[in-house]
Amino acid sequence: MSTITESVDVQVPVSRAYNQWTQFETFPSFMEAVEEVRQLDDTHTHWVTKIGGVTREFNATITEQHPDERVAWKADSGPDHAGVITFHRLDDNTTRVTAQMDIDPDGFVEQAADKLGILNRRLKGDMQRFKDFIEHRGQATGAWREDVRRPGSAE
Repeated sequence: MSTITESVDVQVPVSRAYNQWTQFETFPSFMEAVEEVRQLDDTHTHWVTKIGGVTREFNATITEQHPDERVAWKADSGPDHAGVITFHRLDDNTTRVTAQMDIDPDGFVEQAADKLGILNRRLKGDMQRFKDFIEHRGQATGAWREDVRRPGSAE
């Protein structure tokens, strides 16, 4: 299993960065390998990705979500991966967005991409494209501001 981490400072308030990140269906607009994301319900998404000509479909569960702080997920099927996106207010108009992903590449193409650092570069590019996307929009395309508690945590 590999862990990759990337941060980007975006010139928007923390609530705008967070609100945009919760709009999972817009991910193909700034994530290179993501073909489609469908929000199935408050905590479940369906993904279609394409890496090195290999198309994968999988479902993921949002395991924790706290407005303006974090969104965590894990894959329910397909390639084994999980991650968390955190949002840190640097000042009124600047937010540091950090992505940390644990990935267990499935298949030769994904394993090669991991070993060659392609997954790290892809995440770096995705984060930069998110920065460009949110900074040039003027506002988020929507928002979901409910709390999702980590399994086993006290209510």
